[in-house]
Amino acid sequence: MRVLVAPDKFKGTLSARDVAARVADGLLAARPALQVEQLPVADGGEGTLDAAEAAGFRKVGVTVTGPAGDPVSSAIAIRGQVAVAELAAASGLSLLPAGRPAPLTATSYGTGELIRAALDEGCRQIILGVGGSACTDGGAGMLQALGARLLDRRGRELGPGGAALASLHAVGLTGLDARLAQAQFVLASDVDNPLLGSHGAAAVYAPQKGASSTDVAVLDAALTRWAAVIGPAAADMPGAGAAGGVGYAALAVLGASRRPGIEVILDLTGFRERLRSADLVITGEGALDRQTLRGKAPAGVAAAAREAGVPVIAVCGRCGLDQETLAAAGIRRAYALTEVEPALERCLAQPGTALTRLAAVIASGFPR
Repeated sequence: MRVLVAPDKFKGTLSARDVAARVADGLLAARPALQVEQLPVADGGEGTLDAAEAAGFRKVGVTVTGPAGDPVSSAIAIRGQVAVAELAAASGLSLLPAGRPAPLTATSYGTGELIRAALDEGCRQIILGVGGSACTDGGAGMLQALGARLLDRRGRELGPGGAALASLHAVGLTGLDARLAQAQFVLASDVDNPLLGSHGAAAVYAPQKGASSTDVAVLDAALTRWAAVIGPAAADMPGAGAAGGVGYAALAVLGASRRPGIEVILDLTGFRERLRSADLVITGEGALDRQTLRGKAPAGVAAAAREAGVPVIAVCGRCGLDQETLAAAGIRRAYALTEVEPALERCLAQPGTALTRLAAVIASGFPR
């Protein structure tokens, strides 16, 4: 029996790679004769870089400007002339010093530096995985890192962050890195929000980054000014509101095409080809809930496996979906950690141990 283990991360506890390894350990402990292949996946957010590396991409370390302006160690992943850049690894919430939110001043500058590093490596297709951003700057910082100039009425360069865009008077794009014209960009995102308004980047996502209701109003007005200067057409495109508006800059200025993040990752990893030799797929993430069904990794894995006629089960920390909903998504059954460890605090403290035990229970039920 061949089992393809293709999970996303258990957010805050285990990376996708850790989840895959723990599941594989449990399966093989119970059934040593199983053929188990590990293929961690992601939906374009945190873990995208790891998924690319697991698929054979080469990691290249890069020091970039973090969301609060301090240098941080990051990386891109390269295979041939294709590069994967993960916004969360340069401009993510997890990179804020001491976890202090900076909703008005956090910048996407480091993401632009990742793109520049990919160009330096000779890459001509750049996949930009967005999600988990600390910023709501409309991608202004990203463009500044690539050579754009953002000026106020006195001709002074704007400071970092979304709030500064309220003072924007003119944008100079003539200084953009000339190599951008020869590069193709893919915006890997499961977010379809526009840039502005009640469903936009500020209103929907800025509160998750520490923004108050007053901050949200400030940011939305600043992004409105940003769109008026850059060009309003792309502001309504699906995905423009991704990553605090980085999606807008990618679409409007870099000419990116948007694809669901999980679809991009499945293509990069050769998931569909690997399905051909699989008898079962095990996917999962920390919480299986309604959000899972909106383009998250397990839903994408299940959809692709169903097309190939391969059954899918899922592992998770907790499951908020009933059996009928799971089946409609292509998942035969979901197994939660609490099935082997009823104490929630132990599941949170030792999720890897519980996951290995859970996988062993799953394997014990396989046909012999």
